[in-house]
Amino acid sequence: MQAKKHTFNYYGNCVGWPKSEVDYLIEMVDMAASITRATFLKHVDLEELRDMEKQMGYDTLPWERGGLRMKDDWAVSYHRSKTKRKNSLLF
Repeated sequence: MQAKKHTFNYYGNCVGWPKSEVDYLIEMVDMAASITRATFLKHVDLEELRDMEKQMGYDTLPWERGGLRMKDDWAVSYHRSKTKRKNSLLF
């Protein structure tokens, strides 16, 4: 029997994070460990991620405008975080 894939859903970004949850955000970032983009992609909804990438101005398909794709952005890194409250993925 194959293990069920756990998909993480988008919650928020650091700029728009609810004030009541800032302590959790700090804990999550402090507990984060680096992962590869490939590992990140195994655990997220790819359609949801593609939509987010478009909203952030990234090209999402190879034949689009020839602009920057998130996977090629040197400033983007991927992380997992395990806190008392929950497991999370960050980029």
